[in-house]
Amino acid sequence: MTTQETLSSAQDTPPEQKDASLNTPHMRRILTSSFLGSAIEYYDFLLYATSAAIVFHQVFFVNLSPVMAAFASFGTLAAGYLARPLGGMIFGHFGDRLGRKKMLVLSMVLMGVATTSMGLLPSAASIGVLAPMLLITLRIVQGISVGGEWGGAMLIALEQAPGGKRGFAASFANMGAPAGAALATVAMSIATLLPDEQFLAWGWRVPFLLSALLVAIAMVVRLRVQESPLFQQFEEKADKRRMPVAEVFRFHPRQLTLGVLAGIAQFTMAGMVTVWAVSEAVANGADKTGVLNAKALAAFVMLLTTIISARLCDRIGRKKVLAAGMILTIIAVFPILYLTSLGTVSGYAVAVILGQGLQGVMFGPLGAFIAELFPTKVRYTGSSVAFQTASTVGAGFSPMVATAVMASAGGMFLLGGIWIGVLALCLLGVLISVDSSRKNLAHIA
Repeated sequence: MTTQETLSSAQDTPPEQKDASLNTPHMRRILTSSFLGSAIEYYDFLLYATSAAIVFHQVFFVNLSPVMAAFASFGTLAAGYLARPLGGMIFGHFGDRLGRKKMLVLSMVLMGVATTSMGLLPSAASIGVLAPMLLITLRIVQGISVGGEWGGAMLIALEQAPGGKRGFAASFANMGAPAGAALATVAMSIATLLPDEQFLAWGWRVPFLLSALLVAIAMVVRLRVQESPLFQQFEEKADKRRMPVAEVFRFHPRQLTLGVLAGIAQFTMAGMVTVWAVSEAVANGADKTGVLNAKALAAFVMLLTTIISARLCDRIGRKKVLAAGMILTIIAVFPILYLTSLGTVSGYAVAVILGQGLQGVMFGPLGAFIAELFPTKVRYTGSSVAFQTASTVGAGFSPMVATAVMASAGGMFLLGGIWIGVLALCLLGVLISVDSSRKNLAHIA
């Protein structure tokens, strides 16, 4: 089959053939690779987030007050998120010039090396200030890696799926996030069963070291995936696209802005309920093992709602599902904050299950929504920069902002007001966007 024939099959498959096209061995391999790769990348990335909430302030920031230690720990978390747009630019540039598959292999290797190295990093008690400096460096490598992973994993599925199934295919990269989060949380939860002294000495390191094994397993699948035929169609024009990132900022600023706004809503939820709320609930008296178990359960709920909303967005469009998720999240803001403040495992469990469930509603259609904003020649770059910038603004800074606001006179009411204001702005961006779910990908300009 020629590249052009493959493109026609992928984009213009008749309705009665659409289900079959996702059931071919080739598509199953693509979707499995997208899911597994994304799951492992997010296992590594979100393992750090959990550790930042309950471990790092006691291992790497030992000479600070509890509030400042938590703030510093969340600051290193933010460093990784700051690096994600950079990773999106770097991997997007080469992904749009050299291909999606090559960048996917490289991103996974980088992430595995960085995470495993964290598990071997000496504490501040052993090497002093060098420990947090090395931690930040490895976190930046993590951020660059995951910044390139999502775009490639999402596009290699979306660009080879039939038009009527693109939203569901693209969501496999997003489904990997809650799966990876659940795995990371369960691994750390098991480690917390150790006595505190052993947990802080070595127990927390074991989940980081497991990353090497997980990466090796996923690479077996990823190396068998073929390059996107839609990219191959444009490959001969690669020399004309010397700086895809410059083209995105020059010719597609509106699409970039709308993609960022669409992503910020669900990433803010991620930062609030899976990072800041963990620290807040434990600080108020909740058992950390119980909190982590609740967080793991919530990740499975998010996986379920991601699947449902991804299926739904192929039927009724990306905008409607995204907007519904944002409106429901606005309604849930103050209940989530109140339940977290109770300092009980049950209160946090309800808050995180509600929050992650709503995050999944927005997460399902998000990949396809952002990707369909950009033409093929800059789709990797545009999608990655938009998605990763949203992750930086939404998840990277929300734990620090929430910590600072809760320490101020405004407390919970001010924090809730800020959160609702951000969601309202995101909702406006989605409402004014154009839904391209029915367009042929090759015709998006």
